[in-house]
Amino acid sequence: MVYTDPMSDTIAPYLDGLNEAQRLAVETVEGPVLVLAGAGTGKTRVLTTRLAHILATRRAFPSQLLAVTFTNKAAREMQNRLTTMLGPTAEGLWLGTFHSIGARLLRRHAEIVGLKPNFTILDTDDQLRLVKQLLEAEDIDEKRWPARLLLGLFEHWKDRGYVPDTVPEAEQKSDIAGGRAAALYRLYQERLIALNAADFGDLLLHNLTILRSRQDLLAATQQRFRFILVDEYQDTNVAQYLWLRLLAQSHRNLCCVGDDDQSIYSWRGAEIGNILRFEQDFPGARIIRLEENYRSTPNILACASTLIARNVGRLGKTLWTTREAGQPLTLRSLWDSPQEARWVGEEIESLRRDGLALSEIAILVRTTFQMREFEERFIAMGLPYRVIGGPRFYERQEIRDAIAYLRLTHQGDDDLAFERIINTPRRGIGSSSMKTLHAVARAEGLSLSMAAERLITTDEVSAAARRSLNDFLISVSRWRGRAASLKPADLGALILDESGYTRLWQEDKSADAPGRLENLKELVAAMAEFETLQGFLEHVSLVMENAGTDNQERVSLMTLHSAKGLEFDAVFLPGWEEGLFPNQRALEEKGHAALEEERRLAYVGITRARKYGFVSTVANRRIHGQWQAMTPSRFVGELPEDHIRKKAEHGLGPGQWPGQPNILDPSSQLRRLSGPVIAAEQLRPRRREGDGFRLGDRLFHQKFGYGTVRGLDGNRLHVAFDKAGEKLVMDNFVEKA
Repeated sequence: MVYTDPMSDTIAPYLDGLNEAQRLAVETVEGPVLVLAGAGTGKTRVLTTRLAHILATRRAFPSQLLAVTFTNKAAREMQNRLTTMLGPTAEGLWLGTFHSIGARLLRRHAEIVGLKPNFTILDTDDQLRLVKQLLEAEDIDEKRWPARLLLGLFEHWKDRGYVPDTVPEAEQKSDIAGGRAAALYRLYQERLIALNAADFGDLLLHNLTILRSRQDLLAATQQRFRFILVDEYQDTNVAQYLWLRLLAQSHRNLCCVGDDDQSIYSWRGAEIGNILRFEQDFPGARIIRLEENYRSTPNILACASTLIARNVGRLGKTLWTTREAGQPLTLRSLWDSPQEARWVGEEIESLRRDGLALSEIAILVRTTFQMREFEERFIAMGLPYRVIGGPRFYERQEIRDAIAYLRLTHQGDDDLAFERIINTPRRGIGSSSMKTLHAVARAEGLSLSMAAERLITTDEVSAAARRSLNDFLISVSRWRGRAASLKPADLGALILDESGYTRLWQEDKSADAPGRLENLKELVAAMAEFETLQGFLEHVSLVMENAGTDNQERVSLMTLHSAKGLEFDAVFLPGWEEGLFPNQRALEEKGHAALEEERRLAYVGITRARKYGFVSTVANRRIHGQWQAMTPSRFVGELPEDHIRKKAEHGLGPGQWPGQPNILDPSSQLRRLSGPVIAAEQLRPRRREGDGFRLGDRLFHQKFGYGTVRGLDGNRLHVAFDKAGEKLVMDNFVEKA
């Protein structure tokens, strides 16, 4: 490559093809810069070219450049592009993830925080084992305060940049672990140092401690990194933000690239405020917007831009493209969720006949339990698919565990099923007892169940293990006896409850526990379609055989969160209904902030599509085995009429169901309401016959308390609650105050 003289007006070859905004982002290298890069606007090219420009104009040596990404994949892609552009000149720059850069720096000064340079980085299993040891040593009941809950709290504190001495007093006084959580955090950190170990959160937290306590090292590090670039800035947590601010406060040559409209990971600790207050943190910062989209059609972009414009917490930009308009986004109103799965399958087959590759088609769902219905339908059609970002439904841990219970109930000699669940949940049957059990089974040619029956009559295992084995065998025998009289779904629910497996996940405080419970409920719902337990288990076996080969063309099925950074020719977005999307639990926990993040999630989903976008909503959805009447998502009503094509089943108007208002009608009051809809199954009806409500009426709701009616739409009330804020509720779940 021929480098450009920084004093020359000659345009460097690597700048060819950049649009005006991209080139501005590349060439504005001095001082703080925030590049707001919309979806599909060439962000990676800008980042890579900016690095090349700094090196080519000799503003810095490679070792003086720090480029931070969130994934190893992104780091590798940037390194490969730089090598292609600059050759060996690109070698030596600091390019990697926050964790990899943090570990590299920490090993240089580990002794300052009490570690040795060869410290071990613990994975999650090791961390949990350490927390469990602490709970046992401190005589804290792990069943009441699970290790995973405490570890999640420690990770939260580290994401916020808190060492044990700086945990806020209010959080120290929480009732977690009897008010001893902060003390346990201190013990946990001390134990890590004693083990010469660090967890992932420590890799930045220790660096913060070093830079704050040693001004000489801070100055040296600032001098080392003359230019700093950060990718996906909207996903940074507080600790990452504090670290970057320390490194850049001297020269202020910090360039952050991100999209506030794609900040969807608050549950991982991401702080959208980092990008929103960039100008306040770095006075005089230059804001450059990349708005020309090279991915999607104008119709798709119009839908995404109109939707996200409803958010208040954003810096603002509007995507545009020079491409042909393309097809409008299809909005399909269907009667129920099975019909939705059939329709998606038929549309995929139609796209396939038109020459679209299956690998260019994706279905993006809000929650994992939605996947099961699509998987079942695709298997019935013989349509190859793959699940991205997680296992297929029947391959998930909790589903495999549940099916193992069902298999052992159906066939008592199933040793694989027995071994999987005998101590899940824990029953006090340790490794020593299992070795004895296996030895007896092999010696006498028995199944593990039969060997267990023999062991409970001897003293070859401990008395506690004999009691646990006996109780387990009695339970399995009871379930087997009920199999003939109970429907498969009822039997499945009974087994999961009586075995303690449902309670296991109910008591688990980890972030993925609610999703696992939803999947178990969906499994029970799937069993309702079969006459016998044997029929269901045979079906599962056939499903598991349809995994497909790695090189086979397949449709992609994933959650919206897993889809960020990906793109497809055709994208299906099913399940746009209130309570499901936006997610009811998120709205109840975080209110308006959650609503805006849910809307950003919808924006991410729409902008994954290059040519075709499909949004579907149903009137009835089977959720965890129970049919529920659904209302179209408020996001449906926020899509621009001029850029969507509406279709409906059974002669209904788009977005309209029997007895419900048309949410797509601009005059509909329901369309304008922002409070979350409360599902009928969550509450007990309270309204007396003959009651009616008028604007201004005071009422009482058993969950939200007292409130005032602010709007009426059929049997739905827009209520301003005194303490819970504005909500949309059914009138038969409230009573006049």
